[in-house]
Amino acid sequence: MNERNLKESGLQKRIDIESKFRPEIEGLRVVAALLVAIYHIWFNRVSGGVDVFFVISGFLITTSIISTINRTGEFKFLPYVTKLLKRLLPSVLFILAVVLILSIFLLPESILGKTIREVVASMFFYQNWQLAISSTDYLDATQMKSPVEHFWALSIQGQFYLIWFVLFSFILWMMNKYQIKSIKTVINMILGVLFVTSLSYSIYLTEVNQPWAYFITMTRVWEFALGSLLCINLSAIRVPKWIAVIIGWLGLVGLIATGILFNVSQMFPGYIALWPMTCALFIVLSGTQDTRFSLKRFLGSKPMVKLGGIAFGIYLWHWVLLEFYRYNVQQTPGLLMGTLIILSSIGLSYLMTEWIEKPIRTATINRIAFKKLGAMMGINILLIGSLLGMSYMQEQELKKQVSSDRYPGAMAIENVLNVPKEDPFPSYANVFNDLPLVHTDGSNQGLKETDVKVGEYGKKKDYKATIALVGSSHSEQWFGALHEAVKGTDIRLINLTRSGTRFSTGYEPDSLKGTWNQNVLDYLKDADVDLIISHVTAADASKNRIHQQMIDQMQFVKDEYGIDGLALRDNPRYDFNVLEALETSSIEDTTKKMNDQDNQTDEAFWKNFEKTNKSLYKMDLTRYFHVEGEYRPVIGNVVIYRDNSHMTNTYAKSFGPLFKEKINEVLSEKLGKK
Repeated sequence: MNERNLKESGLQKRIDIESKFRPEIEGLRVVAALLVAIYHIWFNRVSGGVDVFFVISGFLITTSIISTINRTGEFKFLPYVTKLLKRLLPSVLFILAVVLILSIFLLPESILGKTIREVVASMFFYQNWQLAISSTDYLDATQMKSPVEHFWALSIQGQFYLIWFVLFSFILWMMNKYQIKSIKTVINMILGVLFVTSLSYSIYLTEVNQPWAYFITMTRVWEFALGSLLCINLSAIRVPKWIAVIIGWLGLVGLIATGILFNVSQMFPGYIALWPMTCALFIVLSGTQDTRFSLKRFLGSKPMVKLGGIAFGIYLWHWVLLEFYRYNVQQTPGLLMGTLIILSSIGLSYLMTEWIEKPIRTATINRIAFKKLGAMMGINILLIGSLLGMSYMQEQELKKQVSSDRYPGAMAIENVLNVPKEDPFPSYANVFNDLPLVHTDGSNQGLKETDVKVGEYGKKKDYKATIALVGSSHSEQWFGALHEAVKGTDIRLINLTRSGTRFSTGYEPDSLKGTWNQNVLDYLKDADVDLIISHVTAADASKNRIHQQMIDQMQFVKDEYGIDGLALRDNPRYDFNVLEALETSSIEDTTKKMNDQDNQTDEAFWKNFEKTNKSLYKMDLTRYFHVEGEYRPVIGNVVIYRDNSHMTNTYAKSFGPLFKEKINEVLSEKLGKK
């Protein structure tokens, strides 16, 4: 459509926006970036600055889209996405390459695999979904953070740009097909529906599953939609000068205070996210007036505008520098080091913008720009392949050295002086993923479902007895030991576990956990099971009723169904990530830290339980977690913990002989009654 036809059709008049340069928005971008950095560095909290970025992105991309439509009368995918990729990819690919290189030398081995997965997710803009899955996996939620975790916000932004392309392509199609006279009204209606729908869903999901809500795209669309609504309607809003001054500074103060007033990482993005959204709205509205004392004078100043131009890079760099510092120096930087991290982020962002991003973004020949991007992508792929290959070869080499006499694990307690000293196994790079088979093959039930998943192992036909492992991840972690114990026997082993859910009477009947417990009871009522095994204490619980409720559930099964129970005492737990401590300090320092804590608050309860309960079998294996009274992170050359409380599968398997002896004792008596 040429310019003459465009004017005749009246399209330019149908979408009327204020498209002039807004310097104060550039200043607001750097305020948001610095807030994110400051709260991350010194307060280990989330600031709400990312939410402001989303509003600004909605405002700016909508301005760009509508300006394109007004100018050309069309909106094509290839020019749109080409421009976006030239803007986003240079910085993304460069920083990811730097992270991969530094990971070889400076990253804890245990999060190398996690980092590689997240680098790939960041390259292809689905990092937010990667983190959503990890944060809602019970055993993944406590893993250390990677140097690229913050790319989740950029991934949502990339997805939003594609959603907005579809949205405005549809709007343009409606304009051309139906010759709508009041197109601004239509846009407001569509954006308003998106805003209300996404906000409502965000509020709902934040209540029922906040970790999932925090990262997924649909709960964030309303923030972009707010920026778009502001763009569409800003030219029609008139704010008195004195009100503009007041709301501008109120907005800035409110924005700075967001991270202090709210625990953003655990409360957002529900209705509380309206706070920083309102603050951003106030700031943008205040910028429509220019007075002596207005916030616009500060945010629109030359230094702030200059910094706003590199705010994207400041956001990306600060977290990378911070995480490498944390893993190699100390957890929380002091004032000087934190300031150096921020200044370094600014400097690196400036250099990256000038030497990496600008030459590609401003290239007039797209073929040349994308050749450079292709080369950068290729380098990243080669680095990823090299890191994976190195990790695999190291693990295979270590596996060749593993034998029961050199890596006895828990059995070293029986003969601790005769165990040769070897490099710990699994290697730190593989400890976190050293999970029981029932977790990796899917027979363990997740947090969102209540159905009973039954995993069947051991001898599945012509078996003489059946044992069932029941309960939470602290029961599930013993599966490796039981699996070893039943090898070569006539015993069938079934798994009935659910993440984060004890086999207990302590849940509300209509809750997900209560429903699952009832479903397990219904299954056991008619099941061919001779013995159930479950942990009946929680080593970090301060209330005895938590232990008692687990015992009551096992006792119910014994009394009502006639199924014997083997009650396990819980292993010691800690309030820090043992694996992280091993990697960032040493075995000696971690050992000291472990022994400085009260890691078994169930001591008195367990002793009383042993004395008073005569109907359940009992097994206390806590002595296999310390050597001569000293708790250790590595015993028998095997790493014990994969986080703060869960055993590695390798260490659990080393308990096989003990469980085999106990199961034979219990089942021989049971079978003798038949």
